[in-house]
Parts: sequence; structure tokens; C-alpha cells
Amino acid sequence: MGNRLVHFRESRLLLSMAVLFFSGFLNEAASQSIRTVYLTKGDTLHNMYLMVSPPDTVKQVAFMFLIPAFNEVPGDVLVQTRLPAYAAENGIVTFVPILATGVTSFAVDDSTQQSLKTMIEHCVQAYRLEGLPFYIGGFSLGGTCAVKYAELAVKDNYAVKPAAVFGVDPPLDFERFYNAAKRNLRLMQGVYQNPELTYFSKRIEEKFGGTPATALQQYYKYSPYSFSDTSQSAVKLLRRTPVTFYAEPEVNWWMRNHAFDYTNINVIDEAAMINELHLLGNYRNARLVITENKGYRMPGKIKNPHSWSILDPEDLVAWLKTNGKSSR
Repeated sequence: MGNRLVHFRESRLLLSMAVLFFSGFLNEAASQSIRTVYLTKGDTLHNMYLMVSPPDTVKQVAFMFLIPAFNEVPGDVLVQTRLPAYAAENGIVTFVPILATGVTSFAVDDSTQQSLKTMIEHCVQAYRLEGLPFYIGGFSLGGTCAVKYAELAVKDNYAVKPAAVFGVDPPLDFERFYNAAKRNLRLMQGVYQNPELTYFSKRIEEKFGGTPATALQQYYKYSPYSFSDTSQSAVKLLRRTPVTFYAEPEVNWWMRNHAFDYTNINVIDEAAMINELHLLGNYRNARLVITENKGYRMPGKIKNPHSWSILDPEDLVAWLKTNGKSSR
């Protein structure tokens, strides 16, 4: 959802087909290599990653985890954005995972975050990445997952901390998301059915043990940002971490296509979080990049402002190189 956490597809690219196609593309285009690694024997749907490495002629200078959206597989990411290929050209090894909790994991829950931490530590050890700057980001709920990891890395003093974190239109405040979803379901009753909002409002209640009215502290605990949390318990953890969000708040498109307004699009969270980071002292290294007419889905270049395409790989990699100096 533009404020949608996810996009459900009627048709999907098979992971194996996407990997084969883009493996050939990468090797022909710039001699990058792409590798598929399964960490659980016999399981191709959980606990695996694609690894896109720089050409032999390019020095490896950093590594990055790029987390797909809800219900999105690594092959989809390679179809939607050229960031992994461009990062490899610039010496950044990129890992695109499916975590142990699968493609429908909820990003911020304890099991998903533990799986992400374990996979990152595995990759650092397996590929001798110690000491290199580490970047983490993702699209939609994948971006939510990345921001939550960055906060926990500070809070719990992880061995591998992100030197910078970024998100492509991620939802951040689940209290806001839940209340907006319930409002839209009420307004659209008898007019327009939105099974996605129904699914996620129920899933949020299950994960957090209630509604914001009955379990608000759980919403504060798991949301990477909370507008109503005056203690700033989550956001203040990133007051020294470079943070970038990309958003395309084309509200007229959302009103025409989904009956959504500003309360339903994720930029409301992203702008609020970046503003609070500025006020907490993270003014130079926290930014919100607003785009226009860049949002589309491949294949077919179908217009949608909630898309990987709003991220400009050249802009992001330049920002990472300037701001993300160390993962220690």
C-alpha cells in the first residue's frame, strides 16, 4: 500500500527463473556474480539469500542487506530495481534474503528480527566481511524490518551495526496504520472492499495482542516510529545513525485508485520520524527524499507510487559512501 504494507500479486515471477535471467544479465553487463544460498537443507522457501558480488576488477568496500517487501521474493527485487547491480559496480556486496519466517513474516516481530540478525552474522563470518561498512534497507515492510534492525542493533549493542539505514516508502507507525485501516474499512463499507486492509488490521491485532486502545505499549515496542510515544523510545535510538527514506506522496492517485488520503500513505510516518531525528540532533545525516512521477512496477511499467523505482540507485549509493563510514 502506498501506505500499503504490501502488494499482493495475481501473478509472480518464479525465483529460479528470475535468478537465472538476472544471473546472465549481471554477468554479461558488468561481470558481477550472483549466487543463491540455502541455509536450511531441502527448504527453498525460507532462510535463504541471493548474493550479488562486485566484478573481480572492483574492490569490495562494503556490504548491504536489501530486504524485500511482504510476499516478495529476491528475484522480484532484481526485476524491480537495479540497485543490487549498481551497488556491485561500486564495490558493495548485496544480500537479498528470505528470512526463516518466510515471505509473509511481519518484519518487526521477535522471530523475524532474530532470523535477520543470525543471517547477517552468518554472512559476515562466511565471506569475511568484518570491519567493512554495513548498510541495510528495504522496500515497504522490508524497509520497516531494516529500520527495526538498526534500532535493535543500537539498543542491544549488536556486533554488526548498520553504518546507514534506508527505506523505500516503509510504514513505521503501526498505531497510525491500524487506525487508518479501520477508518477506511468503515468508510468503504458497502462501497469498496479492500481485503488487504482487513488482513493487516487483523494481523496487527494478533501480533500486538490487541488494538492501540488495549495494547498501546506493544505498538510502541514493535513500531520503528510512534507519533504518540512522547518518550521517543524507538526513534531516539537512531539519533546518531544516517537514515534515508524515499517517498512519492501522490495523494490524488491514491484517492482515485484506492480511496486513500494522507492518513493512509506512509510518508506521514517517514516525514515525522525524519523531523524528530533532526530535532534530536541528527540533522545532517537524516533525510526524506520526495520523488515525483517515478513510481512504477515492472514488468510493464505500471504506475504505482509505492514502488522500488522511486529509489534512485546513484543517489543512494553516493549517500551511503558519504554518510555510512563504519558498521562499528
